[in-house]
Amino acid sequence: MGSASSTKPMTGAGLVYEHVAFDLDGTLVDSRADLSAAVNHVLRRLGLAELPPTTLYRYVGDGARVLVERALGPAHQDRAEAAVEAFMAYYAAHLLDTTRPYPGVEDMLAALAARGVACSVLSNKPEAMSRAILDGLGLAARFVAIVGGDTLPVRKPDPAGLERLRAVTRTARERTLLVGDTAIDVGTARAAGVAFCGVAWGLAPEALEAARPERVIAHPRELVALVEGGPVR
Repeated sequence: MGSASSTKPMTGAGLVYEHVAFDLDGTLVDSRADLSAAVNHVLRRLGLAELPPTTLYRYVGDGARVLVERALGPAHQDRAEAAVEAFMAYYAAHLLDTTRPYPGVEDMLAALAARGVACSVLSNKPEAMSRAILDGLGLAARFVAIVGGDTLPVRKPDPAGLERLRAVTRTARERTLLVGDTAIDVGTARAAGVAFCGVAWGLAPEALEAARPERVIAHPRELVALVEGGPVR
C-alpha cells in the first residue's frame, strides 16, 4: 500500500480521475452500529446468541443475505429465509438510527464537486436502502448514479455495476477510480480494470490490507489530492 503517484497523466480537465465511484458502508457512511443491531435483533428473535459487533463488521460487504447467513453459522442455515426477511424489515426501519457520514466525507464530496468530478455509488446494499440512507443524510445530490446490490443481476466483485456507472458518466476506464474499504472492492476494481483507492477507516482494515490494494488513504481529504494527481499527505 502506498501513496498516489504524481507521475500519472493529467486529464483535459487537469485531473487524473474524472469519475470516482464509492462503496457505501465503511467508505462513505459508518453504518456499523445499525447493521449489527439489526443482525442481533434477528438472532434474539430466533433464540440464538447475539454476536459481538466486531465479529459482525467482518461479515459486511457481500449484501444482506450473506451477512445474515454468516451470522447464523452453518448449524442454522435452514432458518436463513426467515432470518433474512426479519433482518430486512427491521433494518429498513432503522437505517438512520446512528448511521452518519465519516468525518471529512461531506467536505471531500464538496471539494470533488467543485472540481467537476462525477461521483457515484456502487454498493452491495439494496439500491432502495442505499438511496434512503443517502437521502436521509442529505448526500444523494452529490451522486450522479447509484448502483445497489439488486440493481443488476450480479453484484460486486462482478464488474458489471462499475461498467454501468462508467456508461452513465461516460468516463474512460483509465479516468475512473473506485474507492472502498473491503477486499471485495479491490477485486471489483481489478475485474473492471480501473484504479482503486482503499480507506483506512473502514469495517475490515486487516482484510483490506491483505488484499494488497494499490493505495490506502487515512482521511477523506487525501482523496482530493489523489484525484488531482498530487502527493497524498
